[in-house]
Amino acid sequence: MAQAPQRNQREGGGGRRDGGRRDGGRRDQREESEFIERLVSINRVAKVVKGGRRFGFAAIVVVGDQSGRVAHGSGKAREVPEAIRKATEAAKRKIIRVPLRDGRTLHHDVEGHYGAGHVVLRAAPPGTGVIAGGPLRAVFECLGVQDVVAKSIGTSNPHNMIKAAFEALESMMSPRAVANRRGLKVADIISRRSVQDSAAGAGSEEAETVEAEA
Repeated sequence: MAQAPQRNQREGGGGRRDGGRRDGGRRDQREESEFIERLVSINRVAKVVKGGRRFGFAAIVVVGDQSGRVAHGSGKAREVPEAIRKATEAAKRKIIRVPLRDGRTLHHDVEGHYGAGHVVLRAAPPGTGVIAGGPLRAVFECLGVQDVVAKSIGTSNPHNMIKAAFEALESMMSPRAVANRRGLKVADIISRRSVQDSAAGAGSEEAETVEAEA
């Protein structure tokens, strides 16, 4: 009679463990559903082996939640779907968070370098849209940026372009982070930025007036 309660306890424990696995599965599904994926590049690669060449595929994927979190990854496999799956899993393991201004654009202009890659990312006013092409557009779509101007000055290799863009995004700082580093208030940082923006706008208007008069 003493063994019956032990069996019941084991059965109850097994039920709890199963329930934990089901909850974990739902959590993974939610995490997968909140991220979007963009295939940047797919390239066929060959490995020379005894008897000929063995072909495979290399994929570059960018993932993000369109709310400030983004990552990139690469994967190789004999088939295209498997390469994309590996790249997606690699990207989700190294997600970074980028501070956005009003949830639509960057806080400030920034440049990024990686190897021969050199990109320039500039904040833009509302209504500008995403002025970027190729791999950079995929990064901004996954990041959730709505207004930005981007230019690739260096190589057109998608690997170096994306890594240069992420190097630039990782150096992005919000007014709160700058204020904490300088020992100032956030209002002081924002007021200075507003003055600079208005001065830049006035300068551009004067230049347009001079050109019109000429």
